[in-house]
Amino acid sequence: MRAAVLHEIGQEKLEVLDDVEATGFGPGKVKIRVRATGLCHSDISAMNGVLPQPAPFIPGHEGAGEIIDVGDGVTGLSQGDRVLLCWLPACGTCPACKRGQTQLCLAGFMNAGTPNFKRPGGDVFGFAGTGTFTEEVVVDAGCAVPIPDDVPFDIAALIGCGVTTGLGAAINTADVAAGSSVAVIGCGGVGISAIQGARLKGAAQIIAVDPVASRREAALKFGATEAVAPDELADAKQRVTAGEGFDYVFEVVGKSATARTAYETTRRGGTLCVVGAGALDDFLQFNMFELFFDEKKILPSMYGGGDVLTSYERAITLWRAGRIDLESLITHRVQLPEINEALDQMRTGVALRTCIEI
Repeated sequence: MRAAVLHEIGQEKLEVLDDVEATGFGPGKVKIRVRATGLCHSDISAMNGVLPQPAPFIPGHEGAGEIIDVGDGVTGLSQGDRVLLCWLPACGTCPACKRGQTQLCLAGFMNAGTPNFKRPGGDVFGFAGTGTFTEEVVVDAGCAVPIPDDVPFDIAALIGCGVTTGLGAAINTADVAAGSSVAVIGCGGVGISAIQGARLKGAAQIIAVDPVASRREAALKFGATEAVAPDELADAKQRVTAGEGFDYVFEVVGKSATARTAYETTRRGGTLCVVGAGALDDFLQFNMFELFFDEKKILPSMYGGGDVLTSYERAITLWRAGRIDLESLITHRVQLPEINEALDQMRTGVALRTCIEI
């Protein structure tokens, strides 16, 4: 079968090969025919080594498709079911799950260290235990979440990561208050979803911050009240908040420099929500006095900061009701052989989300 493979960490391009086999099928597993997958910035972060991932590997974790085989012991799933892929399934038994913090379950991360593909030359890993830039993938049954028939595969794929992450950051983690002021730094697919979440919660001012003009223009269509370049943020803070700072600032880039800017843009007693996935060696510094004196809340948000199955259902319900726009998040479409075009679109910032149709 065909799949897009990264041979070594640091390579900028993927090679589309036709000698890849999905492996590991057996009890507790399902095999999925991938129909659509989104390109998330985390895929690029794994390719360049920012996020740890063994190589060679197949990127992609934001996917949807149909179940083509079900292993022994699997209940609630059948051949032909339409599903989205959950790259961070909850085990239900660990301390995090028992506390109701299923997004912090480590079971899914353990899958990332087990290869689920192979080629004639050896094993191949799937990013985050999945690997959706391929025609077929074998995953734990918990990774396959049934979707209603009226949800297209491309929309379901987005809900599998970017939409859930951004919406959840605003709704679950930050719990944005009605009438508040919000700034969102980084307006790709996740940032735009955070903007939609803040709008749903009733934020009065939502300032979108991004260096790419097309993303700033898009942010206005999704609910931002103003969109500025990074060097205009200080002026926006002065104009919108009289210099005090925003009630909520979302960092959706994953770099210490932008996180520091986000902290400084947050008002005293306000909330900084860290959504971007950054590198292990990129350190954010504070002095002890400012942490004490400013009383700013720093809230990291992992996968939307809530139960992902509940978040999926909420996103579908909101989309059906027309309260969130998911179709317009997909600004580009490519076929699997053109996967490197999608990477270029992400790196240059011209795409909010590129859908890879498989």
